[in-house]
Amino acid sequence: MSQAPDLAARVRDAALLEGDFVLSSGKRSSFYVDKYLFSTDPTLLRDIASALAETLPPGLDRLAGVELGAVPLVVATALQTGLPYVIVRKAAKEYGGSAGRAVEGVVGRGERVVLLEDVVSTGTQAVKAARELDALGVEVVKVVAVLDRREEPGTELGEFPFQSLLRMEELRVGKGD
Repeated sequence: MSQAPDLAARVRDAALLEGDFVLSSGKRSSFYVDKYLFSTDPTLLRDIASALAETLPPGLDRLAGVELGAVPLVVATALQTGLPYVIVRKAAKEYGGSAGRAVEGVVGRGERVVLLEDVVSTGTQAVKAARELDALGVEVVKVVAVLDRREEPGTELGEFPFQSLLRMEELRVGKGD
């Protein structure tokens, strides 16, 4: 993507923190990308949403986003594309009118969906969310993340096709981190 170097620099400047961090995987790292710092900046969020929209294949029925971090991304991308979206909860809601549901919003069997995610370290939450959609009879065309920080990036996340806008090396973070 033509704007990747600029986008990488902007994400790095906005959200890359250095120090001693424990990641969601339990591993320690000397750096952390704080997704809330890039997703709460309206100008940067708009540009990330535009880049995410460029990754979408034709013929999609809707978008999906994993709660909580991907919600601003899926909303901004939906506003850019006009595609409706759903939010996939990390755990089913236990109260109210949607008790027991893991997916908020309307999605139909056979629909083609792209799942958006913020930062993928292991991919566990994104794969779990994609499987929730799959269990509803939804075709998860692919998972797209803003940043892939996996040790071995690739084009698959579990059994799902995967793409990211950025990888850690594009943020110019050292290999030993």
